[in-house]
Amino acid sequence: MIVYDLVCALEHRFEGWFPSAEEFASQKARGLLTCPVCGDGHIERLPSAPHVSSDVGDRTASRPQTSEARSQRGPTPAQVLAWLLRNCEDVGDRFPEEARRIYYGEAPERSIRGTANREEAEALVEEGIPVVQLPIPNPSDWH
Repeated sequence: MIVYDLVCALEHRFEGWFPSAEEFASQKARGLLTCPVCGDGHIERLPSAPHVSSDVGDRTASRPQTSEARSQRGPTPAQVLAWLLRNCEDVGDRFPEEARRIYYGEAPERSIRGTANREEAEALVEEGIPVVQLPIPNPSDWH
């Protein structure tokens, strides 16, 4: 088995175990690799240092990691925004209607984004439809 250090587009790091380098390449090419944290399918292999065998008598203890190295950084707001823009269908002001159609099985299940006013968003939540309100400006308004 080969153990690779992998990372998704949102910089979640994780290990992947593969029987061979060819199998890793095959699974990646077929789109079978996904991030276990966020489900992102844009997976890359991180460079890793080769394992170098040392003398059996050389058993120096590894240095403990600093608290900074131990803490796993989450994605930046810009990375989250980029992921949302790339992976969610923009349904615009049809968001409340389309969210209901998906929730009630009248439309294919998928990730969507769009706009809703406060009353529309509250009505969706009251119906049990999971929504997340994010203050993301319309891309056409960006400078």
